[in-house]
Amino acid sequence: MEATIEVAGLRKRYGATRALDGMSFTVTPGNVTGFVGPNGAGKSTTMRVILGLNTPDEGRALIGGKPYRSLRNPLSHVGSLLDAAALQPSRTARNHLLWLAHSQGLPARRVDDVLEQAGLASAAKRRAGGFSLGMRQRLGIAAAMLGDPGVLMLDEPFNGLDPEGILWIRGFLRSLAAQGRAVLVSSHLMSELEGAADHLVVVGRGRVIGDTSVAELIAAASGDRVTLRTSERTRAMTVLARAGATVAATGPDTLTVSGLPAERVVVLLGGGGVPFSEVSAHRASLEEAYMELTRDAVEFRSTEAEETAR
Repeated sequence: MEATIEVAGLRKRYGATRALDGMSFTVTPGNVTGFVGPNGAGKSTTMRVILGLNTPDEGRALIGGKPYRSLRNPLSHVGSLLDAAALQPSRTARNHLLWLAHSQGLPARRVDDVLEQAGLASAAKRRAGGFSLGMRQRLGIAAAMLGDPGVLMLDEPFNGLDPEGILWIRGFLRSLAAQGRAVLVSSHLMSELEGAADHLVVVGRGRVIGDTSVAELIAAASGDRVTLRTSERTRAMTVLARAGATVAATGPDTLTVSGLPAERVVVLLGGGGVPFSEVSAHRASLEEAYMELTRDAVEFRSTEAEETAR
């Protein structure tokens, strides 16, 4: 079975609330796909529909071309983490995983394998009820890996992780994708996905507003801007603004310049006797790129609403 997730035209209402409004995207093998948007954007509902926990009003969600409910031995096809607190607190970490493995006909050796992968081997005999949120996240990820699935779905797996844990999970997600798995990771914080995601599905109000590679998104947000470091920030702003540039102060000694190429910035500063230590093409952060994308989407929705009201 091919390791893919296909979501097409999902719509779902809860009373007067429209949770999903035509959600459509595909998660392909070999990539970590970030599923990003503010709380309430429809991420968790979409994941629950994919896993057959919620039924959509319209549309379909397939794993390897099949609905989840039709999969035999589903843990061998898709592993998921939706709620790190969904465990029996009196069980040890190892017994929690043994119970899951037994329910799916999986060998006990897989339990030891995934405990090692998740960095929990030393805590295997501790009761899960005494785990921190970060350790529960690791235990949930271990459970998702039990069947060695081709598809992984993790809902907000960074919650509760310390900086070391965040670095670990970024590397772990990349390694899973490198093995040819399709990995879908939801988050409401772009900073968590920096360095982990290859592709982004950005959602808002139950629909997709961006579906692009991380590289393309950052390139589009970076535009023709130039980053400038100077100890004479005010003088530099004056010289560049007179030449028609748009200049914004982004730090005590840092400016972002739009409308002039880096070579022209260097010539103007040199001609004006303005000292500088760096002039380079600006590379937007993932957070900046996300804000740029969602800002445009909000403006579009606002305009659309205004036109509808007329």
